[in-house]
Amino acid sequence: MTTTPIQAGFTRTRPSTGTRGSSTSTYSAVLAQVKQQDLLRRRTGFYWTLFGSLVGTLVIAWVVFALLGDSWFQLIVAGALGVLFTQFAFLSHEAAHRQVFASQRWNDRAGRYVGTFLVGLSYSWWMNKHTRHHGNPNTIGKDPDIAPGVIRFTPEDAAATSGARSVFTRFQGWLFFPLLTLEGVNLHWSAVRAVMSGTDTKADLRHRMVEAALLVARFGIYLTAVFWFLPFGMACAFLGVQLAVFGVMMGASFAPNHKGMPTIAHDAKVDFFSRQVRTSRNIRGGWFVSFLMGGLNHQVEHHLFPSMPRPALKRARLLVKQHCDTLDVPYTETSLLRSYGLVVAHLNKVGIAARDPFTCPMVAQLRIH
Repeated sequence: MTTTPIQAGFTRTRPSTGTRGSSTSTYSAVLAQVKQQDLLRRRTGFYWTLFGSLVGTLVIAWVVFALLGDSWFQLIVAGALGVLFTQFAFLSHEAAHRQVFASQRWNDRAGRYVGTFLVGLSYSWWMNKHTRHHGNPNTIGKDPDIAPGVIRFTPEDAAATSGARSVFTRFQGWLFFPLLTLEGVNLHWSAVRAVMSGTDTKADLRHRMVEAALLVARFGIYLTAVFWFLPFGMACAFLGVQLAVFGVMMGASFAPNHKGMPTIAHDAKVDFFSRQVRTSRNIRGGWFVSFLMGGLNHQVEHHLFPSMPRPALKRARLLVKQHCDTLDVPYTETSLLRSYGLVVAHLNKVGIAARDPFTCPMVAQLRIH
């Protein structure tokens, strides 16, 4: 194997004339092992059990809510709801990847009703955004998850800031997790914007109308219950806690997977296996971490086999890791807390470009640190 640099910290793997084969056969080999061990088989029983457990817990949470009445202990219920809505969002995400049912229609229905009615997200908006991410993870100009927004993920985008925005960007790493407390509001607002815009195709309009009805029902029922049973100030605090927990848990589950990993130039040609493995980071931990992150702790395997159900990801990890060792392809995994530290450090490093005139990658590589 020979490697040529694509961008700082990332290399493109080219097959040599040896016995390791082409980039296509590289992925085909591990895919064959996965199929041989039946790891792509749907685990519908697992998902029905998980869904039933979450619904049961949700019912208990609302019963406790009704029994507590006018009490500040309601904030504990609010936090629990934030956790539950995150878990339902994971289920919607897995349905979107066709992990739950064999039927595409049933996966879409499950993803839309769980994600939109129970969580308050736009399933269509999420599908569009997430599909583009999976096709081009950490690829500049193609991956919407690293597009410039409140947070800047590349030195070039950070250097383009000015004024008060540049001051914010310099310290964005330290501000990242506090900002996640607002991510719940942002996700709900994105859902509302999505159903109010979009294309005028017949299918898109139908989906938007369905999601609009589900969102109106969801927020109508939820907000009526909160503000009907609780005093106004307590109701506002209840919503604040629930949205903050939801936002932090969503962001803390997705951020460690790619932030701080190598980025790919817009026009770089990279084989599928290298693209998915080198830009993804796994999180070590047992069943609790897997539950906490909705299986996203096995991010490498999830990107290589998007339709693989959550229970099979752990077994696939052993195959992929062994395959990477054979090919000398870096396989990255770390602890959950360490991953958060890496995210913060990366965002702060990127933020330096907001005040550093030496933003050219070539110049940055030649500078003495």
